[in-house]
Amino acid sequence: MYASGVPFGILIDAQGPRIGVFIGALSLAAGYFSLYRAYLAGAGSSSLPLLCFFSFLTGMGSCVAFSAAIKVCAANWPTHRGSATAFALGGFGLSAFMFTTISGFAFANDTASYLLMLAIGTFCLVFVGMFFLQMKPPTSSYEALPTGEGRPTFSRKDSNPLQRTKPGHSKHSSKNSVHSDADSHGHSDDLDETSSLMSGPSDLPDEDEGSKYESHHAHRQEITGMALLPNATFWQLFIMLSLLCGVGLMTINNIGNNAKALWHHYDDTASPSFIQKRQLLHVSFLSFMSFVGRLASGIGSDLVVKRLHGSRFWSLVASAFIFVLAQTAALMVVKPQSLFWVSGLTGLGYGALFGVYPALVADAFGVKGLSLNWGAMTMAPVLSGNVFNLAYGRILDMHSEVGRDGERQCSDGRNCYSSAYYITLAASTVALVWTVWSVRHEFVVRKRERRTSEAAHA
Repeated sequence: MYASGVPFGILIDAQGPRIGVFIGALSLAAGYFSLYRAYLAGAGSSSLPLLCFFSFLTGMGSCVAFSAAIKVCAANWPTHRGSATAFALGGFGLSAFMFTTISGFAFANDTASYLLMLAIGTFCLVFVGMFFLQMKPPTSSYEALPTGEGRPTFSRKDSNPLQRTKPGHSKHSSKNSVHSDADSHGHSDDLDETSSLMSGPSDLPDEDEGSKYESHHAHRQEITGMALLPNATFWQLFIMLSLLCGVGLMTINNIGNNAKALWHHYDDTASPSFIQKRQLLHVSFLSFMSFVGRLASGIGSDLVVKRLHGSRFWSLVASAFIFVLAQTAALMVVKPQSLFWVSGLTGLGYGALFGVYPALVADAFGVKGLSLNWGAMTMAPVLSGNVFNLAYGRILDMHSEVGRDGERQCSDGRNCYSSAYYITLAASTVALVWTVWSVRHEFVVRKRERRTSEAAHA
């Protein structure tokens, strides 16, 4: 998944989303169907590298289709970017829960049928969705007018000179001056209401803070590719995502180990099948809370921007704060029945993190190269995810003993893994401070740019 983001992001940005979705559908079908055939044939029918390649195809397919969907959502709904991308992100996060639930009812203990369902189901959903996926023509208020002989043209960085009002002039006199200038050029019929939307943010005296936030990003230069590397904002977002995602992935990948350690310590008579059901229950609950977090974060960020005239970074502040609570809960929970606090808070924080991130990336660098930029951003969890997971595994092994069945087992309860959560608690606390600083920094930058713009048009 991580490896596919950048190359296929370039393809989607250049050729459009449908080609990416088509490749994704074929990759999902080929990957899962090949795993299905290998499972039926039994051990030794396929080499390990070949099985890894089949798994790679499933990850690549989901990444490409998902990246295309995010690009369309961010481009088609620029003023509701957080909400639009949140629904795609939420569906992506809930897909595992959906397929696992269906399998539990229809194909209980039948792995072959489950793999076949994944091959058919993922292909059909993505392939059918491809026909409904399209990019709307740009309708931004800041697009340049078409050029023609004798027609004045303006770039996105320039304000429309026809819209400037001199000191002491009213809106009415400004409107009359537009028609007067248009008539002097002989193009009054060509200037429609689109031309009245061409002004810069400081040219609109009645603009509220929410509009200023949108125009603040609407005038941003499109940045993508190698231009991201020297960009400080890219590294700020990249490192922040790496830090928070690594914290979340440690629990997501090891919630089953948490449940197993707590149950062995709390009730040594608990059967393996009972513990396995409890593990799956935590996985499902975590997935559902991640879905809730993604929707709440994306939609909430739009409300913060439009209603409260604030920053999308507040969603990251919420995510980091929830992660702090989750790590604290992991250090305090002793009874396995209370482990739902850990899985629920982790899912909610992880969902809140990803629910707003594509919108933040689009706001910072534009939507033209969003697929490539998002692909580069998703490389962030690779390092941190492995670091935190390896730390957890090493700590768990230190407290485990090899049983008669040859498997490691820890019966120390919370002490089996608590040291790992001290590490992630420190990381999430650093992230919380950093996200609060980001909110403050963005406020200062917006205020400075607004003053500079007002001074330039005075």
